[in-house]
Amino acid sequence: MQDLLATALERRRPLLDRAEAEGTDAFRLLHGVAEGAPGLTIDRYGPILLVQTWRDPLPEGVLPRLQQVASEALGTPLTAVWNHRPAGARGYGQLHPVDLPEDVVAFELGLRFDARPRHRGNDPLLFLDLRTLRRRVIAHRARTVLNLFSYTCGVGTAALRSGADEVWNVDFASSALEVGLANAALNDLPVDRVRQVHHDALPILRMLAGGKPGRRRPSVEVEPRTFDLVVLDPPAFSKGPWGAVDVVRDYPTLLKPALACTAEGGVLAVTQHVASVPLETFLATIERTAEKLGRRVAIEVMEPEGDFPSFDGRPPLKMAWVRA
Repeated sequence: MQDLLATALERRRPLLDRAEAEGTDAFRLLHGVAEGAPGLTIDRYGPILLVQTWRDPLPEGVLPRLQQVASEALGTPLTAVWNHRPAGARGYGQLHPVDLPEDVVAFELGLRFDARPRHRGNDPLLFLDLRTLRRRVIAHRARTVLNLFSYTCGVGTAALRSGADEVWNVDFASSALEVGLANAALNDLPVDRVRQVHHDALPILRMLAGGKPGRRRPSVEVEPRTFDLVVLDPPAFSKGPWGAVDVVRDYPTLLKPALACTAEGGVLAVTQHVASVPLETFLATIERTAEKLGRRVAIEVMEPEGDFPSFDGRPPLKMAWVRA
């Protein structure tokens, strides 16, 4: 494994040099599925080397060697954290004992983010493959932003950094929204421009688009309106009291109201995380939905950056920048 990591680090040298120049110390060092180690990822989050396994646990003695290779290649000592996450396990299936500081901060594009490798949830607090989207949001400089399925609000933080006047982060997890608000404060960004909507995204999206929330009365009510930038980053599948999110069988259920609350001349940024859905199918779904709404769109495909290689040139994560 340490040889695979050394090779991956050498392959990333131009990316790592660029990252250092632009104030980024959070990136993937080994993307196992495409670099010879399925079920393994190795990431840097600031001072942390985060090793995650989903299939087989790390063999004994491997973690210190991975730590040494990464620390020497990056020129800084890293604290190694190994989280084993086998399918079906709740919480971390196996925890490598390690002393961690209460606060762990990583930088991306000059922004500070909470990067604690162990917390109440399972996933890292910042998804590194969405750096492409956050970079684009910073460059776009939208004035009003709706961030749906926002998790820890990385896109919302990027929008504030670019000077947005108003940012809505919508997520059902209050703990994730709390991290997002703390990240904004960590960067001395104007938190008074942020609205944290703690609710299932489906009824909020429906109401913003001018529809009814559903059969139940939501705990948060909003009036119909549009935003300059709408970010739609749903999970592959979820089911709750407000209905189901299924981006394989019924993505238009989300796309239609998301387009409806995208201002004329605005942008809808959309993701598709299901690897089995071809890019062409994803784009065709967007085009058909827009046509039914009478909206003319121009679609630009975005791909994860070079620390997330794909073995066939077709990244599992699809992202579209839809000018509407």
